Amino acid sequence: AVQLVESGGGSVQAGGSLRLSCAASGAAVSRYHMGWFRQAPGKEREGVAAIDIRGGTTYYADSVKGRFTIAQDNAKSPMYLQMNSVNAEYTAVYYCAEGWPYDELWYQFTDYYNWGQGTQVTVSS
Repeated sequence: AVQLVESGGGSVQAGGSLRLSCAASGAAVSRYHMGWFRQAPGKEREGVAAIDIRGGTTYYADSVKGRFTIAQDNAKSPMYLQMNSVNAEYTAVYYCAEGWPYDELWYQFTDYYNWGQGTQVTVSS
């Protein structure tokens, strides 16, 4: 089975930057979307960004547009989430995932079938 492993989390001050990586171990399988989700204590898991591997189309939550960039060259390369101008509201565990959501519903975590273990991001103000 393909395993997804996140890295790059840590502590950062508000206004700073962080880059998360998601590497897939094992044989690459057909996948349509790779996504980043986050879950803060006491809150539901929410979609942050996603990328359609087939054509490179990217999707972002309104709260991170203009601040975050998701990138992946191809299905076998790591996926990245560049986080700029972060604020304390971004503190959460960040997960990468692969799945087959409808494009306009990229944020529905129930349509993602494979998840990494998560990496903690803490933003201090």
